[in-house]
Amino acid sequence: VCWVLSAGVAMPLFKRVAIVGLGLIGGSLGMVLRRRKLASRVIGVSRSASTINQAIRLGAIDQGATEGSRAVADADLVVICTPVSVIVPTAKHLARYMKPGSILTDVGSTKASIVSELQRNLPADLAFVGAHPIAGSEKRGLAAATHKLFDRSFCIITPTSKTNDRSLALIESLWQAVAGRISQMSPKEHDRLMAQASHLPHLLAYALARATDLSSLPEVPRSFLDMTRIAKSDPDLWDDIFLSNRSQLLEALKRLERQLALLRRSLKASHAASLRNFCQQAKQKREALADPTG
Repeated sequence: VCWVLSAGVAMPLFKRVAIVGLGLIGGSLGMVLRRRKLASRVIGVSRSASTINQAIRLGAIDQGATEGSRAVADADLVVICTPVSVIVPTAKHLARYMKPGSILTDVGSTKASIVSELQRNLPADLAFVGAHPIAGSEKRGLAAATHKLFDRSFCIITPTSKTNDRSLALIESLWQAVAGRISQMSPKEHDRLMAQASHLPHLLAYALARATDLSSLPEVPRSFLDMTRIAKSDPDLWDDIFLSNRSQLLEALKRLERQLALLRRSLKASHAASLRNFCQQAKQKREALADPTG
């Protein structure tokens, strides 16, 4: 249930939410929580006082703290919005200060190792629910945050047999309200699919941008700009993601390499029919995918 009714008045889903990490995702989430009144109070955590002040000015948080232990002490929900490489140590540290019965969640782009580590190591009186909103931008940082970031997006929730049912329902309600759609899958299945649908495309965009020299063109074709747009993403963010999902990403690369080998053979043999068949099959698979942009 997204809203609690008391005497006919809709009450927020959470009283106090602490968002740890005020970048693109954390800042945007705070804006939505406040605009839609999903939390009575949104507390932001950042090591930078200037970032906290900026987040308050942008309407992303009600107040902030540079020390996470203070911010999470009275929070009903703590959302870790840091790079994936520091989600687990950050969560373990903050869990010592969280009140019994509160919920911890994250927005990490990989899930298997994070979920496994935290479910094994958090105190028994805290609940953890893994989540990954499928929303983002090649831009990074609080300045890029917007309350529209999650529009027409969805969120993958990754419960296990150890996940607390009440906490799971609350996190599902939260992301249903924020993103509009939610989906459940295992952490391992999430990582397999994200390796193919998100992590591999980013890796290829970097490779394509690096492999080409278009300096002599008076204007770069739109096809190249479209395919390499996400190569403008911050490498400090993406190298963490690539390495945290390394095994699944390597499997996705193997699948791609097999397709590239087929293309190479067809091109080398000047085999028009096989090239056309290859492209036709790819076209059919792409056309079968839902595309919110049309």
